[in-house]
Amino acid sequence: MEYKPNWLARGMRTERTNTIGIIADDLLSPFTPPIIRGIQDFLRTIDYLGLIINSDWDPDLEREAISTLLGRSVDGMIFVESGHLAPTEELEKAGKPYMFVHRLFGAPIQYSVVPDDYAGTQLAMEHLFSLGHRCIAHIAGPSGWHSARRRVDGYVDSMHQHGIAIEAGWMLESDWRYEGGFAATQQLLATDPCPTAIYVANDHMAWGTVEAIRAAGLRVPDDVAIVSYDNRSFSRVLRPKLTTVSLPAYEMGKKAAEQLSLKLQGETVATDEVKICGTLYIRESCGADPSLRTVEQPDVGTTVRHQLTGVPPVSN
Repeated sequence: MEYKPNWLARGMRTERTNTIGIIADDLLSPFTPPIIRGIQDFLRTIDYLGLIINSDWDPDLEREAISTLLGRSVDGMIFVESGHLAPTEELEKAGKPYMFVHRLFGAPIQYSVVPDDYAGTQLAMEHLFSLGHRCIAHIAGPSGWHSARRRVDGYVDSMHQHGIAIEAGWMLESDWRYEGGFAATQQLLATDPCPTAIYVANDHMAWGTVEAIRAAGLRVPDDVAIVSYDNRSFSRVLRPKLTTVSLPAYEMGKKAAEQLSLKLQGETVATDEVKICGTLYIRESCGADPSLRTVEQPDVGTTVRHQLTGVPPVSN
């Protein structure tokens, strides 16, 4: 009969509005949209609506956003890509359940869903070991980033677990950028012994790594194999296509919404960080046999567009 419930009236009776506030530090960040998509896809299954506010990494704007959402009587909040070291005083005073997803800095805090950078790195390293590599270098992200430190830990522990000494100059810190990856790779190619493989802490630096190897007259993966981290969209169209571990953004968003829904139901939720490991996408840059390469699946948005329009996804 096309009846539409009045959520305002229902909320006055149940003291619930079936609304969740989502505060994102940067809506233009490459990982924020899939995180929010994961949140919204789960909220849809429990008949909840998400209200999204961008805070631009500004603590004052974040406080304003919390106040605005409380004025809308949201039932809870999710903070996306938060760099804050702890829940704010305003959040604690609000008395609303909350979750953090993809925190970028600092020590673990309660009620947070993050990528398992350590386990993801070990996936990458074990793949290189399986291909026979033992001289493996690492181009790391800035040490001030928690994710960069965890990826370094994964690299160091993997090498030690295989009884391999890390040669001087094989581990370099860079800046997440193409230019940083290019410069670090030039240094690695000048070391003796020269590594036969490089694990690069993100795809942008790996792009620079590919170009630096090419500029030196060498080939990827014939002379130097590369495995990266993030699985950015361009990693599928570079030549060679990047073998990389995905940062599980969509899955983290979905898990954060699921955890928040449990808290809203009064269920006990573990306070420790929930870590989600990404998937290793085997492509061309590692030198694996073509039969081992990952069969690419369309992303969530492409799948939905196909369902709505009938236009098939483009094969990668």
